Amino acid sequence: MNDYPSVLLEAAVQQMSSLPGVGKRTALRHVLHLLRQKPETVEAFASAMTRLRNEVTYCRVCHNISDTELCPICSSRSRDKHLVCVVENVQDVMQVENTGQYNGLYHVLGGIISPMDGVGPKDIEIDSLVERVKNDGVTEVILALPTTMEGDTTNFYIFRRLQDTGVKVSQIARGVAVGGEIEYTDEITLGRSIVNRIEFKA
Repeated sequence: MNDYPSVLLEAAVQQMSSLPGVGKRTALRHVLHLLRQKPETVEAFASAMTRLRNEVTYCRVCHNISDTELCPICSSRSRDKHLVCVVENVQDVMQVENTGQYNGLYHVLGGIISPMDGVGPKDIEIDSLVERVKNDGVTEVILALPTTMEGDTTNFYIFRRLQDTGVKVSQIARGVAVGGEIEYTDEITLGRSIVNRIEFKA
């Protein structure tokens, strides 16, 4: 006998449990919660997810998630456009912003170099970073990538690509634990790491 009293319920649980970190029990709890809501509430939820998938775009300059061609950070007149912080993903941008210690721009790579996972330099946004440095008056690039082997490999590759541009390349101070992900670092530690960044040494 099927564990679910409804085929529709089972299908909804299956979709919900496909989300990262959501097991079958948690998925069932979420689905039953939605089932108890007013139809318009569930429709608003579904509409938000559909619009997110269909309408969200990526900034043409930094590759951060945006509602417009140019994200609010890149288009802001109050940001220091000579300073670019390189991060792995969108979550890292939000994490650095939460520190309140950084007022420059960002560059989202969309991953890090990982030969074991089949990710090479051409699979992430390194070429566009080099172009920004050459053409946009950038004077310093801050490497804020995970302190892992893959992160260090990516740091070194970017440093080598930027060596002939004359731009200063720094990296966040190692207040971020070795092997740690930026996304899970507390805001105080990350903020201090940004402020106390050090020049990158190959």
